[in-house]
Amino acid sequence: MIKVLKVNQQIILWSFHAFEQLKMALVPYDENLLPALSKLHQTSAEFNLANHRIRLSQDWNRLGVAAVVWDAAVVLCMFLEMGTVDLKGKRVIELGAGTGLVGIVAALLGASVTITDREAALEFLTANVRENIPPGQQGAVQVSELTWGENLHLYPTGSFDLILGADIVYLEETFPALLQTLEHLSAENTVLLLSCRIRYERDERFLMELRRSFSVREVYYDSQRDIHIYRAVKNTSNTEL
Repeated sequence: MIKVLKVNQQIILWSFHAFEQLKMALVPYDENLLPALSKLHQTSAEFNLANHRIRLSQDWNRLGVAAVVWDAAVVLCMFLEMGTVDLKGKRVIELGAGTGLVGIVAALLGASVTITDREAALEFLTANVRENIPPGQQGAVQVSELTWGENLHLYPTGSFDLILGADIVYLEETFPALLQTLEHLSAENTVLLLSCRIRYERDERFLMELRRSFSVREVYYDSQRDIHIYRAVKNTSNTEL
């Protein structure tokens, strides 16, 4: 079983490299080779979260990893549901949103949310938001293009109380731009919640680099899905959200 997972991860990361050359997110793999991940090829995924029935479209064949729901997103949504973080009236930004599940749940829990991803995923992401956010709350959600490390002036420092990221730590080449983006977005009182599976040593190295500028601690672990949630604030801040 462990060998199968390692093979899956290698193929996924190889695919990401190929898609990066096209300035997108991920190219499809041959699902016949990876039957354990066949659920990613389903055209939709449904969840009961934030007292709502959420139905998200998925489109692996067109957008790859940007258009499927990963465990880290589900676990982060469950964590937000616990109420440990008060989202009502908070200004939230989600990075690498993909299907938009985390941002949608944050909005349903009362936050004003900016849901971001690369330009290629925005049309798909917007459709999921429109489908799952009630008309009266549509104004609390904005879908916006954000490529890590680029045009960060469009997102002024201090504009957000909370930064959310689910399974965005997996490709080492993106780490410098991601760290730059997190540092830019984070003001003294900004909180980062990062949900991820630690797959390789490079993931641990990312956390080490993050600790150069942030105070980082693990606040939740889902042993069934092997997903960690880390809370981080800039080292100058002791403020709790």
